[in-house]
Amino acid sequence: MNPKLTAERLERGATVYIRQSTPGQVLHHQESRRRQYALQDHARQLGFQRVAVIDEDLGRSGSGLVERNGFQQLVAAVCAGAVGAVFCIEASRLARNGREWHSLIELCGLTGTVIVDPDGIYDPALMNDRLLLGLKGTMSEFELNLLRQRSAEAIRQKAQRGELQFDLPVGYLWTAGHIQKDPDQRVQQALSLVLAKMTELGSVRQVLLWFRNEGLSLPRRSTHPPGSTIWTPPAYSALRSIVSNPMYGGAYAFGKTKNKTTVIDGRARQTVGHKKPRSEWTVLIPDHHPGYISWEQYERHQAMLAANAHMKSQMQPKAGRGGRGLLSGVLRCRRCGRMLYVSYSGSRGMILRYRCRGAHLRTGEPRCITFSGLRIDRAVAGEVLRAIGGNAVEAAVAAAESMRQQFQQQRRAVELELEQARYEAKLSARRYEAVDPDQRLVAAELEARWNAALQKAQELEERLRDCDDAGNLPAIPDKEVLLSLAQDLPAVWNSPGTAMGLKQRIVRILVEEVVADVDEEKQEVVLLIHWAGGRHSELRVSKRGTGQHGQATDVEAIEVVRQMCGRFGDGEIAATLNRLSLRTGAGNSWNAQRVYGLRRQHGLPNDASQADNRMVTLQQAAGRLGVSEREVKRLIERHVLPARQAVPCAPWEISLDAVSTPAVQEAIANARIRKRPPTPQHEESGCLFSES
Repeated sequence: MNPKLTAERLERGATVYIRQSTPGQVLHHQESRRRQYALQDHARQLGFQRVAVIDEDLGRSGSGLVERNGFQQLVAAVCAGAVGAVFCIEASRLARNGREWHSLIELCGLTGTVIVDPDGIYDPALMNDRLLLGLKGTMSEFELNLLRQRSAEAIRQKAQRGELQFDLPVGYLWTAGHIQKDPDQRVQQALSLVLAKMTELGSVRQVLLWFRNEGLSLPRRSTHPPGSTIWTPPAYSALRSIVSNPMYGGAYAFGKTKNKTTVIDGRARQTVGHKKPRSEWTVLIPDHHPGYISWEQYERHQAMLAANAHMKSQMQPKAGRGGRGLLSGVLRCRRCGRMLYVSYSGSRGMILRYRCRGAHLRTGEPRCITFSGLRIDRAVAGEVLRAIGGNAVEAAVAAAESMRQQFQQQRRAVELELEQARYEAKLSARRYEAVDPDQRLVAAELEARWNAALQKAQELEERLRDCDDAGNLPAIPDKEVLLSLAQDLPAVWNSPGTAMGLKQRIVRILVEEVVADVDEEKQEVVLLIHWAGGRHSELRVSKRGTGQHGQATDVEAIEVVRQMCGRFGDGEIAATLNRLSLRTGAGNSWNAQRVYGLRRQHGLPNDASQADNRMVTLQQAAGRLGVSEREVKRLIERHVLPARQAVPCAPWEISLDAVSTPAVQEAIANARIRKRPPTPQHEESGCLFSES
């Protein structure tokens, strides 16, 4: 017996440590595994009676970057002095990193534990054996790093040629070493529809809502069987991965993620799948294979995704999300440079305000500016409409054509789904016909599946018939309609049925950002619009004072009431306001009760009895003179009868002294003579009967 295996060590027993470096060796190549388990027989041949096997680390690397519970159990047993010898297939493969390897050697030397492999028996307490074990460990660590370097370089070289094969996303297959589209037309149509909707709607969430609303499914890779495709309801993560994957843009991309190593509780831990910026990708080959969209369109999609990241875009303008604020995420404070917040108040959240409170929230500084948003949105919307008003006809043509394409894409998706459902129904029928009739349980289950497949095909046929309805197919508008659209564009924009999200996307296409400030002296909000083409324009909008609101009565109407009150009744004042086309703050017409409420609110006199009794109205003057109101008005227009109006369209005020002047009386007498009917004798002697 080897003199290093003393009686004390034999009494403590032996531990057989089994480790495989790769899972592939555990599954397919069993000889090394059998050789390691045979070490327990070798230990008994050397005289050990108690042999323990530690095999918890099968398939785990000894590089020190993964958790190895079996190795920790071995170290604990060595520290406790319960192990006389450690058996392994190669001593240097107990641990393939310097820290764990030298720690194990140190512990074995302190506790008198030897290390045994097929090459010999090593006692770490002896300097020569310890030196040999150290050299073996260093060579093993160097070997591991060398293998990794060679493998990584080979992979990189093959990837740079675009020949490295890896798992492709749904919609692509490896064919003779080349990437080709999936021959399933339904898969191709579904992926093309996702990317087209992203271009149209500009948001992954909006694409998700559209697919959910239309009841369409998306393809997904399945592992049962491997490489197969299944159809599931759309999910946000699936849509996001499709839109952000450069493979669909026709580019070959490799090395998009990296591994990170961190130290946790004194041990190195490695995590995988951390995304790298595009500039750090290992390989990027545009136009490598047929894409579902062009590379330029893929770049636009990535810009949309970056703009939609509200919590990560920091100081950049944000994409529209459909709130009531037209300029939310676009306004920037001119004083501090931060983006303005939008807030809603009121019983129904209809009152919109823009506030600069970034400095107040972060550093406690005073708020810069705040102002109401309704007037601002209306003013900027007017500028946008003026910018696009000339292109209304082209926009209508493009919109109609886009609607037709969307309809055709949607119908094509249903048609392909119906074709798939019919195939599944035929397959279910063949399975049902092939089963033994005596197998009642199996036949009943296959019959139920057949009926379900037929029912699904019938539902899709009905859905396809609905799509073929002539009323659902959008038509190109007539030329006259297109020409009138330029004038109708503001009405369409202000229509309650127009979605705010669409308005916001239009604004963000034309406007990069709007820099806002408040001119306290002039009580105006100053807006500097930065258009997408590089031009700038300034817009000033009046700012309401304290206590003013959107339904306040116009100053013009208040001034009319101020000039007429005390001289006319509330009914006459209301009639005058209506003739002037003035409305209340709520947009209603005027009546005596509303005039009374306005006078009380502003403290205006309401006693019409204090009016000048020497003044009469046009109707009263006509009664005194015994003529029609038209005749009195004619005298006023000829400046024969002096009269005045408090405001245009107000009742005329005529002095009694003016009514009784000789000029007025003479004019009235002449008017009566002109209107006196002729006598019968005059008619006979007139030109009607004269022959001379």
